[in-house]
Amino acid sequence: MKKLIVLGLAGLLSIPVVSTAQKRTTKKSTTSTQRAQQNAAAQAAAEKARQEELERQQALQKQSEQAQQLMTTSAAANPSARPIPPSDVMFKKTVWRAVDLREKQNKPMFSPGKQITKLITDAVKRGELQAYRSDTLNTPISAQEFLTNLSPTNTGSGGLTEAEKAAGFDQPAAADDGWGNDDGWGTPAPKKNTTKTNTKSTAAPAAAVATGNELLPNELYKLEIKEDVVFDKKRSRLYHDIQAITLIMPARYNNLGFEKPIASFKYSDLEKVFRAHPDEAIWFNQQNDAQHKNLADAFDLWLFSSYITKVSNVNDERLEEVYGAGKKGLLAAQQAMEELIEFEYSLWSY
Repeated sequence: MKKLIVLGLAGLLSIPVVSTAQKRTTKKSTTSTQRAQQNAAAQAAAEKARQEELERQQALQKQSEQAQQLMTTSAAANPSARPIPPSDVMFKKTVWRAVDLREKQNKPMFSPGKQITKLITDAVKRGELQAYRSDTLNTPISAQEFLTNLSPTNTGSGGLTEAEKAAGFDQPAAADDGWGNDDGWGTPAPKKNTTKTNTKSTAAPAAAVATGNELLPNELYKLEIKEDVVFDKKRSRLYHDIQAITLIMPARYNNLGFEKPIASFKYSDLEKVFRAHPDEAIWFNQQNDAQHKNLADAFDLWLFSSYITKVSNVNDERLEEVYGAGKKGLLAAQQAMEELIEFEYSLWSY
């Protein structure tokens, strides 16, 4: 009897021991499984990240190669869409024209959603059009630099050079309390007046222009056309051979208060973009919806309004620099246009 009781107690005492061991074994196996799953998930995430980085690097490499190829192809191309052989050129004069797309005659190429400026900026973003720093078309720029130029910047120093900044020209002017404390040579005013004046002067320019945002297509309403007025002696007629078109940032969006060139484009490159996108490059015909024209045809037919701002001269001066701005400049532009027309008429005798 005692032996049976001892065996029963031993059996009862052995049950918890076995159960605890099983639980520990099960817990260890579960923890090992979870760790294995976590390691597998981490390895999969790392592999996915590596693949994404590899794809990104390949895309950047491909984009860089395409940009380099576009730059090389554009640099070798003639800026003229229909170049005239030099042996046939009897007379040539380089002329710069300003185009204001807000004018009524220019509205057909500036309709909402179909702006010529929108087509140009989109083509640059796609890597389809090469931009240049100036209308000399010698220095190509990247799409990122074009977007930087397209965004109005607010420089607190007002566009001063490094030498002018070092000389202290970027410092705020000393306040004048109305009693002659400022002698015109930078004499500092009392601290209380200086602090008060600086607070007002620094708060005003901040709200002038929003920085870091590229201009919308309807805000880019200024173009400049560089053309060669050429008399072809073989065909006996005067041609307006467009060489380059430049996007201009209007003065109202430039904190310095003057118009600034954004980028220039070869007209031969632009014509290819116009022909490749007929649904976007539209000159809107207000009289007949069935006769909308391509922008390339609109430029060939001269279906836009412009005025001359510069004619090639020895000093490389604009008409407004020679004759003055405003009304005098417009009269000088009209005179320059009439002189070109008169030159063509004077070549003939009856």
